Amino acid sequence: MRVIRSRVTRAAAAIACAVAVLVPLTPEGAVASAKADAKADDHSWRLTGQGQVSGQLTLTRDGGLTLSAQHGRTTVLRPSALGIRTADADFSAGLRYEGRSDRRIHETYTTVSGRRTHHTSDASESTFTFRKQGQTLKVVVRVSADGLAYRYVLPGKGTVTVLGEATEFAVPPTADSFLLPYDNGRQDYESAHDHTTVADAKAGDYGYPSLFHIGDSWMLVEEADLNSSYGGSRLTLDATTDRFKLTLPDPAEVSSPGLTTPWRTLVIGDLATVTESDLPTDLAAPSKVTDTSWIKPGKAAWSWWSDGQSPTSLAAQKKFVDFAAREGWSYVLVDSGWSNDWVPELTAYAKEKGVGIWLWARWQTIDAQSERDRLMPLWKSWGVVGLKIDFLESDGQDRMRWYDAVFKDSAKYQFMLNFHGATIPRGQERTWPQLMSTEAVKGAEGTRPKPGREPFPAAHYTTLPFTRNLIGSMDFTPVTFTGVRPTSDAAELALSVVYESGVQHFADSVESYDSKPLARKFLRTVPTVWDDTKLVDGAPGDRAVLARRSGDDWYLGAITSGDARTLDEPLTFLGAGKWRAELYKDGPDGQIVTETRDVTSASRLSIAIPKNGGFAVRFTPAG
Repeated sequence: MRVIRSRVTRAAAAIACAVAVLVPLTPEGAVASAKADAKADDHSWRLTGQGQVSGQLTLTRDGGLTLSAQHGRTTVLRPSALGIRTADADFSAGLRYEGRSDRRIHETYTTVSGRRTHHTSDASESTFTFRKQGQTLKVVVRVSADGLAYRYVLPGKGTVTVLGEATEFAVPPTADSFLLPYDNGRQDYESAHDHTTVADAKAGDYGYPSLFHIGDSWMLVEEADLNSSYGGSRLTLDATTDRFKLTLPDPAEVSSPGLTTPWRTLVIGDLATVTESDLPTDLAAPSKVTDTSWIKPGKAAWSWWSDGQSPTSLAAQKKFVDFAAREGWSYVLVDSGWSNDWVPELTAYAKEKGVGIWLWARWQTIDAQSERDRLMPLWKSWGVVGLKIDFLESDGQDRMRWYDAVFKDSAKYQFMLNFHGATIPRGQERTWPQLMSTEAVKGAEGTRPKPGREPFPAAHYTTLPFTRNLIGSMDFTPVTFTGVRPTSDAAELALSVVYESGVQHFADSVESYDSKPLARKFLRTVPTVWDDTKLVDGAPGDRAVLARRSGDDWYLGAITSGDARTLDEPLTFLGAGKWRAELYKDGPDGQIVTETRDVTSASRLSIAIPKNGGFAVRFTPAG
């Protein structure tokens, strides 16, 4: 499947919908299928789509399954074990092939947020049926132009208890890797990535996504379409074999009736293909929310970062409401410390100024159904529009059941959601479009001014656009000028484009933003909803230059890690005709300066930037 990029401007109220069309295989596809079935006696099946990605599923002599993947002539995944172990059967060996069915998938859908709002996907899907001791295992494999994914299906009406998976990922040991150390205690995904080869990586647990560079090809390993029927998995590297094994969070995962696991997902291609891919949402379940008119992405002021006591003060929150209204920002997030006594007054005050109020809550506050039934209607009666729910810190199945319940109830009461201290998103912004953002990142909370605090490595900033932010909206809380940071001022401003989040929280103080009028000017116009995204230039850990379109306008964000340099970037993403480029860059004194240029899609933008610098641009059609 090569994702066809829609050029249609989003509707005023994007309705999350999906239309799936299953069409017969083309003659070429039928020939490929026939050839694959002819190989059934050899117990090996080649899987192809419409691009350079292909796979090979093999039934070994002992009845085990392996899967390999290629991008053109490059093997990005060596033969890797598949299989699942339940209380009733071990489907990692002794399997007998029963049959295969194929279908072509053509699907269109919309999302409210993300890299783009209109999506078209095409894929070839094959379902292989195996039997063992009277039990059935189905392995469903999808191949598209931007990747390969598979899942296990255990049909039936009874309860399935999963004790583990045999699933592994045998990435070539020489592959360059960007791996996220997984904290088994907190399970919050708030670490910086380790950059090394697979052969030199430390043994242990790693969280999704994992990024690999093999020759000229790139591969992002993740999972998609997770729900309450399963726990969120992770990767465990066995340094003696250089293979990553899939690890489940619980001693047992229980599902009824039957089981369909999340998709084990490989986004494959050149770096632009991987960065622009919609595969996480392509594989997710369609939206469960029919009316999305109440779901409105936007910019938010967040007072806690600059003043930890401000959420306890009505006067302080009114100050941030006044600021948000002045700047044209949609929301104010009131963090831990707010009071029932004055939140209704605050929401009424904010509503008069066209600003919505989000409230912070610890997840245990709405753990039980009775608590949600009591508190959600109350908060709704106050006029609250969204909830930031914190300290989830678990990938276990029980917590996934909680997520599904909160998704359902928040849709009922029309609350937008932002999860902190949480697991990573896995395509849920399609299924539950009120999910505006998730933390699950080493973000700007860790840059608050504090004696002795060291800035994050600059490479952390330039790795996230190719790792964490590719699996869903990321609440990094960027553009904090007074933070302890390695970035230049212009690079910090560019994060508002480079980092995607349905609700983008700008967390610095009113005084800090007022001291930088040019930054405020850019932040007034930069959207948080994008119609398209293009990678202009990039190398994980070194630089990220992304272009995003909103309506007729394009925005460009560029950040770097390392020495001063000149970035010379093409503007081929622009449409025909002349464009006015409003450029925000670092001046000689370190302050943001601006200039205007007339450009076309044939132009190049050559900008000298300082150490760990960057720039931001708004392009508008000239005339």
